[in-house]
Amino acid sequence: MLIKRFVAWMFSIGMMVLGAGMVFGQNYPNKPIRIVASAAGGSGDFAARLIAQGLSGVLSQQVVVDNRGGVIPGEIVSKAPPDGYTLLIDAASFWIGPLLQETPYDPVKDFAPVTLTDSAPNVLVVNPSLPVKSVKELIALAKARPGELNYGSSSTGSTPHLAAELFNMMAGVKIVRVPFKGSGPAVISLLGGQVQLMFATAGSVAPHVKSGRLRALAVASLQPSALAPGLPTIAASGVPGYEAVAFEGMFAPAKTPVAIIDRLNQEIVRVLNRAEVKERFFNAGVETVGSTPEEFAAAIKSNVAKWGKLIKDAGIRDE
Repeated sequence: MLIKRFVAWMFSIGMMVLGAGMVFGQNYPNKPIRIVASAAGGSGDFAARLIAQGLSGVLSQQVVVDNRGGVIPGEIVSKAPPDGYTLLIDAASFWIGPLLQETPYDPVKDFAPVTLTDSAPNVLVVNPSLPVKSVKELIALAKARPGELNYGSSSTGSTPHLAAELFNMMAGVKIVRVPFKGSGPAVISLLGGQVQLMFATAGSVAPHVKSGRLRALAVASLQPSALAPGLPTIAASGVPGYEAVAFEGMFAPAKTPVAIIDRLNQEIVRVLNRAEVKERFFNAGVETVGSTPEEFAAAIKSNVAKWGKLIKDAGIRDE
């Protein structure tokens, strides 16, 4: 009898908690929402503003974008109340950065994934003065001249940097890194011939490829990409299994009620699936994704394992 009463009591408590969560989710939102993003002008800022614009209408609340630099966005959101009113949009550096240096947050324990928002494959581009027109020719040249070729990249641990090091490892070549403070200076150096190649997002180099100032050899996604029409994949060009795709997504603080996470996921994915939103992302060299929270969490776990192994095997250290 005592056991039955205890079970009944536990069941009633569980239903009360579940009911409270559902009510909380139904009442959400009832005040403005803040999306903390990277510095103005970056990919995170671009995505955040398009999503904020779409959400403001469907949620009947103002959604504002708060631009911050460095690790500050993650720090702010990790310490925010788990009520769905402070969100984070960030890319791979958010969960890869802690593999290289201490950060004021844990990207897994301190956050609840909401959805993958967008992705962009890296494109392998070379200065036209380099006598190669395919990945196989580049590999052959790099093997014939080990340590003589160089590539430009932005910050340590960025997707373009890791993409190049993954290429080195999987292709069995030694192409030397030349670091820059951003992708813009790296592209300028590539255009000027100071570096010979780089991995860059399709949108950042598309105009230069079109004008003939850069030569695109292949795309780093496993399948051909509409963002880089006509280009073969690196995986099908001599480096089987190679993939280096940049993606970003939306997070809430850990312990945010599931009902709120599900509501945010539903509405953000709906915004991302709008034709006009897809077009604006695509024109910027990015494709919208939209995923379940579980799919996003799995993607992060896979990404951390993949790049964590590369960082360790290649001896990559923060500058």
